[in-house]
Amino acid sequence: VQLQASGGGLVQAGGSLRLSCRAPRTISSVFNPSTRGWFRQAPGKERELVASITSRGTTNYADSVKGRFSISRDNAKKTVYLQMNMLRPEDTAVYYCNIVPAAGDYWGQGTLVTVSS
Repeated sequence: VQLQASGGGLVQAGGSLRLSCRAPRTISSVFNPSTRGWFRQAPGKERELVASITSRGTTNYADSVKGRFSISRDNAKKTVYLQMNMLRPEDTAVYYCNIVPAAGDYWGQGTLVTVSS
């Protein structure tokens, strides 16, 4: 059940992007109680979890994005968002969404974010 990430693009340092992750094939009784997360993988690096949100809306962030990124969810739309502000060149990566902990079947194609200096 691959998740559909979108919203990436090319942006200058200091700019903003909003990513979306839809789960159209996930039934609400599965989506709503699940913890959802955004991951990213930069060239030559391991995939890392950058933000997560529980069913109750509790959020957690990697230190590298705290204060700049914000994760949210809309259960009615079965969608999770990642608002990224004050982007830096080191944020350049392919961004993926998944449940937390991650499940192999949920990885989609991701969305590429490129931040130019």
